[in-house]
Amino acid sequence: MLITDRRQRALALLAEHDLGALVFCARENLRYLCGFTGSDGVLLLTAAHSLFLTDSRYTTQAQAQVSADRVEEYRLQADAVVAALQQAGVRRIGFESSLAYGKVNDLRTRGEATWEWLPLREELEALRLLKSAPEIAAIEAAAQLNAVAFAEVEALLRPGTVERDVALALEFALKRRGAEEKAFDFIVASGERGALPHGVASGRRLAAGELVTIDFGCRVDGYHADETVTVAIGTVADELRRVFDIVLTAHDLALAAVAPGVPVIELDRVAREHIAIAGYGDYFGHGLGHGVGLDVHEAPVVSTRSKAVVQEGMVFTVEPGIYLPGVGGVRIEDMVLATAAGSRVLTRIPKQFRNLLA
Repeated sequence: MLITDRRQRALALLAEHDLGALVFCARENLRYLCGFTGSDGVLLLTAAHSLFLTDSRYTTQAQAQVSADRVEEYRLQADAVVAALQQAGVRRIGFESSLAYGKVNDLRTRGEATWEWLPLREELEALRLLKSAPEIAAIEAAAQLNAVAFAEVEALLRPGTVERDVALALEFALKRRGAEEKAFDFIVASGERGALPHGVASGRRLAAGELVTIDFGCRVDGYHADETVTVAIGTVADELRRVFDIVLTAHDLALAAVAPGVPVIELDRVAREHIAIAGYGDYFGHGLGHGVGLDVHEAPVVSTRSKAVVQEGMVFTVEPGIYLPGVGGVRIEDMVLATAAGSRVLTRIPKQFRNLLA
C-alpha cells in the first residue's frame, strides 16, 4: 500500500507535465517507488502500467522484491528501455535530471527522433520530501546506532590515537550493531585539520589541548542518519572554547526556529547572523544543513539559496560551523524532524561541550 501511494504521486506528474512516461534509474528512487535494493535497474511508469527492467544479476532478486506490473530482464539497458517506450507509444518522457549525460544521450540516440525528453529535479525531489512513519522509524533506528557506536569508541579519543583508527572503529561498531553501511567516508578532523569542513580521517594523531570534529552516520533499512560531534581532548585555548560556544548557540537557535510554515532560509539566517555578530561570519561558508532520507544528502537544501518552506514530515540537518585556518574548527550537527507542534531532534548524542580528559 505504501509503495502504491508513492507511485500514485509519481504518476500525477504525467498529467501535470503532459508526459507519456517517467523513467527512473537512481537507486534511491527505485527503492522508494518499487522496493528494489540492487544497484542496477530501471523503472518505467506510464498511466497504463509499471515495468521494472534489470539484468541477469538481479532478476531473481527483483522478482522477489519489486512491486510492478511486470519485471523483465535485459541484455542492454538502453535497448530495453527504448523498446518499452516504443511499445507504450509515448511522445514526451520525463527522467531524473541527475541521470548521467552519457546515459541520456544514449537513450536519445537509440530512441525515436520525435520523442521529447524532459529532465525533472524539484518535481521528483518533492516525492521523497515528507517522511512517513516507517521512514522516520528507520532514520531513528540509524540515529540510535550512531549513539551506541560513538559511546563504544569514545575511549579511543585520547592523545596518540590516529584519526583513521577512530573512523575505522566507528564503522566496525556500527556494522556490528546492525547498520547496513556507513553513510559516507567519516570525517575525523583534529587540531588544525578541524578547519577543513570535509577533513576525511587522516594519519594524524590526536593530541592534548585540541578539538576533534567527528562527522559520521550509518544506514538502516535504506535510510540514513548523519550527525557531527566536536569534543575537546584536554583543555583547549580560550578562542577555541569561545568558538565552540558560539556554534552551539547558533545550532540551538536554529533548532528552536524549526516549525511548519517557516522559510528554510530563515533557519540559515538565524544561525548565520549569530555567528556573524560574534565576529566569525567569514568562517562559516557552507549552508546550515540538508535533507536526510534514502540519500544522506537530499531535499530540502537548508541554505541562503533555499526557496523551501518547512513542512511537517521534513527531516533535515542543522549543522553550523566555524573553521579557522591554522587554528582549528567546530561543527555541531543534529537531525531534526518537523512536526505539527514544531520539531523533534532525531539524533541522540549530546552536543554540549565536553573535555574527554577532564
